[in-house]
Amino acid sequence: MARVFVDCRDYPSEMNCTVAISADTREELVDAAVQHAVAVHGHHDSPQLREELAKMIKTQ
Repeated sequence: MARVFVDCRDYPSEMNCTVAISADTREELVDAAVQHAVAVHGHHDSPQLREELAKMIKTQ
């Protein structure tokens, strides 16, 4: 099974975040990415945030 990942470097921000997160499943990855987006980037967990993060997923 291929791993899936998101990389903050692909989406420049004022923070210049360099975190990359990977997981075995899309669901696990979205959950981890939401936690990062909330804790580090100040977003609020919402269906819209989860939808946008899911669009950012790439396969390794």
